[in-house]
Amino acid sequence: MTDMTGWSVERLHEDHAQALRVTSVLYDSETEHQRLRVIENPTFGRVLTLDGVVQVTERDNFIYHEMMTHVPLFAHGAAKRVLIVGGGDGGMAREALRHPLERVTMVEIDAGVVDFSKEYLPAISDGAFDDPRLDLVIADGAAFMRETEGGYDVIIVDSTDPVGPGEVLFTDHFYGLAKRALAPGGILVTQNGVPFMQPEELRGTMRAFSALFGDTTCYLATVPTYAGGPMAFGWGTDGLARETSPSDLAARVAASGLDFGYYSAAVHSAAFALPGYVARLLA
Repeated sequence: MTDMTGWSVERLHEDHAQALRVTSVLYDSETEHQRLRVIENPTFGRVLTLDGVVQVTERDNFIYHEMMTHVPLFAHGAAKRVLIVGGGDGGMAREALRHPLERVTMVEIDAGVVDFSKEYLPAISDGAFDDPRLDLVIADGAAFMRETEGGYDVIIVDSTDPVGPGEVLFTDHFYGLAKRALAPGGILVTQNGVPFMQPEELRGTMRAFSALFGDTTCYLATVPTYAGGPMAFGWGTDGLARETSPSDLAARVAASGLDFGYYSAAVHSAAFALPGYVARLLA
């Protein structure tokens, strides 16, 4: 929502709010699934909100998108097929397609998010929607997962918070379907919110993952527009990707020739070092 003083106030948490000053409103529309708004802020540039909650900004989206894509892709080391559930702004596809992948399938429930992201947030997708390796599917992610033949090396669940359309993507049933859709040695990563503010979100995912995968944990990244501390990304695999040595990881990153704003081999390894309050949620 936006109050009378020109601030966009997010009340995702019942006893905590954050606000961004609005210099202009570029888009404001109600779709079948949610209210989409694009505002401008002096620090973060263009900001996308869904039902009043900040989803992505021009200035800091690189942190979130780099860490959700490059951590599993470099850890895997030989991924060819990637599935992104959500991610309608195109940022996750943008980062994934920097790798020599054969195919990236992106399943987004709301065509309106894709359409207006192309028009109002083109810098976030940066041409990803025009890449011939991208297969864009407008469908419910849970329904798609039930019907897919699978064989994905990496699955990235770039969901909203577990309310509204995104709620089904946090269920044990959905995670079970996602595991079935992985190729041998495949990796599932999930957006799990800010554990200091949303501990049950991470705890629930980790409980489900521990029943499904041989290797389960989470890793962290600090994204300025997501208030309350570092954000957690769930990690589940039956493979040995997390045992990739720091030297092998560094060699893979160097060989890629890619340049990053946040990710590096050192940050990759450090992201799995969890503070006590987060580690206890996994226990």
